[in-house]
Amino acid sequence: MYICTTRHDNMKRQSISFSEPNDEWLNSQIANKEYSSRSELVNDLIRQARKQQKQIDWIRLKIEKAEKSGFTTDSKTQILKQSKDLLNE
Repeated sequence: MYICTTRHDNMKRQSISFSEPNDEWLNSQIANKEYSSRSELVNDLIRQARKQQKQIDWIRLKIEKAEKSGFTTDSKTQILKQSKDLLNE
């Protein structure tokens, strides 16, 4: 079990339990100086998951729109570019 500490007043304190393999991976990331703390690492993972979910939602919306209209006028290249642009936001 690990308790995340706060560095800013707007951050929330949480108690999180990790499985042994996940705890070992977290420790290795910090030991390799990829991250300076568990809080930083967990927040980064959450940001990445949120960004990925945003892209999935965009693709789902694009598919639903295409299904309703029959076809999309965007090329595969345009759709791929839009998807990559969304990731870089």
